[in-house]
Amino acid sequence: MTVLIRHIAFLRAVLLYSLTAFGGPQGHFAMMLKTFVHKRRDVTEEELMDYNAFCQLLPGASSTQTLTLIGYKRGGVVLAILTLLIWTVPACVLMGLFSFFPTASIAVFRFIAPMTIGFLVFAAQKAYRFSIHNTITRVILIVSAIATFLLFKWPWIFPILLVLGGFVTNLSDRRIPQKEILTRKIKWGNIWLFAIIFLLAGASSELARKNNWPNRRPLNLFENTYRFGSLVFGGGNVLIPMMYEQFVARPQSTKLIQRNPNIIRIGRADFYSGAGMVRAIPGPVFSVATYMGGIAMKDRGTALQIMGCFIAATGIFLPSALLVLFFYPIWNNLKKYAMVYRALEGINAVVVGIIVASALYMMKDLWQDGWKNIGINLGVIGATWALLSFSRLPSPVIVLIWLAVGWGMMVL
Repeated sequence: MTVLIRHIAFLRAVLLYSLTAFGGPQGHFAMMLKTFVHKRRDVTEEELMDYNAFCQLLPGASSTQTLTLIGYKRGGVVLAILTLLIWTVPACVLMGLFSFFPTASIAVFRFIAPMTIGFLVFAAQKAYRFSIHNTITRVILIVSAIATFLLFKWPWIFPILLVLGGFVTNLSDRRIPQKEILTRKIKWGNIWLFAIIFLLAGASSELARKNNWPNRRPLNLFENTYRFGSLVFGGGNVLIPMMYEQFVARPQSTKLIQRNPNIIRIGRADFYSGAGMVRAIPGPVFSVATYMGGIAMKDRGTALQIMGCFIAATGIFLPSALLVLFFYPIWNNLKKYAMVYRALEGINAVVVGIIVASALYMMKDLWQDGWKNIGINLGVIGATWALLSFSRLPSPVIVLIWLAVGWGMMVL
């Protein structure tokens, strides 16, 4: 209770952020930069870059993990958990409700995509000033931006580029010599809990399948979503195709259905409806799992559909929390070594390249809106960047402005 009272202003900021953060991990990073670095000063720009780079190396929801670390830095594990809950619950509730009403209109979100690109441009500019300061980091930036743009949907591109960037800046030891340091003791509880849950979820799901338990679907659903949260690199861009393969493509196999007649199935139209809607709401893209859990249990009645939403949301986000809270203390120890500290120079340059590539990739998709909309989209991008750079308007207000404009266009 003491933690809650002492950090009430921070938690209020997290709630407001959770209701206005659009655009997936890269867009979320841009808003974190504006909200928690420039406005509130909860962390420094260096710390946020460090958190973001570290979370890109882990499987799971990277923006969720980054925000969890901001809470961890301010108030330890308790505040980290509260931050995680406040960040994920609004999006999960929205996606859970959408599983009951999958025909909701999203025209009000017309300008959110170009607005998100404006946030990315702003973030890239700020991160460039902090991270790019010599020839090698400029080269890493260009190479990582090109590679990310060309291989955006390949799940391993992010961790591979981050490792290569850290390797390249370690080829010289002139700038940062090794010093004697003291390391902290590592607490192993979280990783043991992660592994035990992973093994128990897999074993119980397989046992239920082999014995054809009549009420086994919740066990299967938790195993599926916990596995996704434990193994997915690359965020929602990778999670959604993996879910499609698991819930839509695999159940179409006659051989698989004969072996496993009670497999979880989601119709193609329902799947695409949820995958589209999650792009138009604030919060983590991984909240799409809540929708899938609701749809998977929809034929079992309202109570079980709500339970399906809860199971899927818990399964998808629990691994991210356990992994980040276990590995960050290790990372914090390791980065005190000169070799790791030098690697951070290259890793941060890669992160800037990923942000640049994300903006270009999203801009490429906007060209498909037709020539008459290109000028409007570019105007929204430029106006968003200008508001972020030259006004004191907080990020949520800028989001609300574009939602209001979209609503006005929809009414007209």
